[in-house]
Amino acid sequence: MHRILYIIPLLFLFSCAVSKAPKKEFRGVWIATVANIDWPKHPEDNVAKKKKDFIDILDFYQKMNFNAAIVQVRTAGDALYPTDLAPWSRYLTGTEGKAPSGFDEPLQWMINETHKRGMEFHAWLNPYRATVSLDTSLLSQNHDYYQHPDWIIQYGKKNYYNPGLPAVREKFNKIIEELVTNYEIDAIHFDDYFYPYKVVGETFDDAETFSKYGLPDQSIEDWRRSNVDSLVKNVHETIKKHKPWVQFGISPFGVWKNKSTDPMGSATKAGQTTYEDLYADPVLWVQKGWLDYLAPQVYWSMDYPVASHKIITSWWADHTPNTNLYVGNGTYKIKNNADKAWEKKNEIPKQLNYARDLKNIDGNIFFSAKSLIGQHEKVNKKLQKKYYALPAENPRPLNKVVRVVQLPAINSVQVNNQKLDICIAHSDTIPRFLHLYQVKKGASQLIGKQYLSESLMERCFEFNLTQKQLRSDLKINIVDAFGNESAMQPIEKIKLR
Repeated sequence: MHRILYIIPLLFLFSCAVSKAPKKEFRGVWIATVANIDWPKHPEDNVAKKKKDFIDILDFYQKMNFNAAIVQVRTAGDALYPTDLAPWSRYLTGTEGKAPSGFDEPLQWMINETHKRGMEFHAWLNPYRATVSLDTSLLSQNHDYYQHPDWIIQYGKKNYYNPGLPAVREKFNKIIEELVTNYEIDAIHFDDYFYPYKVVGETFDDAETFSKYGLPDQSIEDWRRSNVDSLVKNVHETIKKHKPWVQFGISPFGVWKNKSTDPMGSATKAGQTTYEDLYADPVLWVQKGWLDYLAPQVYWSMDYPVASHKIITSWWADHTPNTNLYVGNGTYKIKNNADKAWEKKNEIPKQLNYARDLKNIDGNIFFSAKSLIGQHEKVNKKLQKKYYALPAENPRPLNKVVRVVQLPAINSVQVNNQKLDICIAHSDTIPRFLHLYQVKKGASQLIGKQYLSESLMERCFEFNLTQKQLRSDLKINIVDAFGNESAMQPIEKIKLR
């Protein structure tokens, strides 16, 4: 009994601690389209079903108070939007190069639906993966495999763009430029596919390119890293040239280097590493200021012997302090992995606790969207009640442009049942969010957020609130795309009728 009485207060303290979420926290989810992992469920589904399935994903994570969707718009030399730079993706239409009937602008539609739910839209691309298999009969004749065969290197069971060719980088920059200028996206996002993961007994055949473009006394390893560095630097410059407020984020493989090969590396025993095998150096990119955020994929359990989530997360927090740092969590492993730690419902909660306790970590991204939908109810309940009970502001870019954001004007306010309908007008040219705050004892708590489009200066929004929230003092403000905030604007009680 004494032991039980001792444990109860500890449990209470633990519950209070985990329920106190940071005011600003990135809560993202990867929506993978390659191989129809998350969406569309099947490329030949009709448009209505495709739209419903995407909305179901957004609604699930909106209810969980997530604030960003990272959606894969280019999987392997293809595109999920109309462009002359790549064929339509077969994961969207069933046949590569075939336009989706009755769904002319799927990317624009996905962006709109994401923004309607107060979430950022990050366009996720794979720069170097040209095909997902060696079956080239599935490719459109407009694919770069046919248009530029000299760009392609076969390795393992896939084809890759040759990162050492300037023409490859130039083409990819055009792709980024088109996306940034044509769509109201919030970020460009890359994952961990740079040079390919190594295949035993095979050689990535870029020796001829190295002999042509390599510098004197430069090793092929350093040359490969310099190629990826150039891509990252050029993409950063392209984004900021056109829309400085659009962010650039990369999600590298979790281990930079093992300590066995470099004292600066992590105390891990990863079979491959980002720096030595994928020829990617995220630490350098952060130092150079080429990224707005970094999201290493730390998909192992907390105490996994070879690559502990705890050790790796701490390593990134210590070595990349000059950027927003988000942890990539492998929710797809819950009850689906040989590591028994994933059988427990508290593995992900423990990882979230750990990240929140570290100074330089600003949020999390879950892979992938389908991993929690319709399953793992106990995990979901815990996440909703203890971690994501209320909305969170999206983190601000560290290198933001400071500017003045004017107060929004409140045109009308109505209450219908427990819904607050509010119409506002604003004068900002690059708005991002309308924030709704509940004021209690002088402190402001975010209770609702809506996305503000660059093209509409007057908007009406609906917030679902409790009676307690409606009776309290409420205020709004505007946050621009750089993270600058306007002053608070009170909602007068007389309008709440």
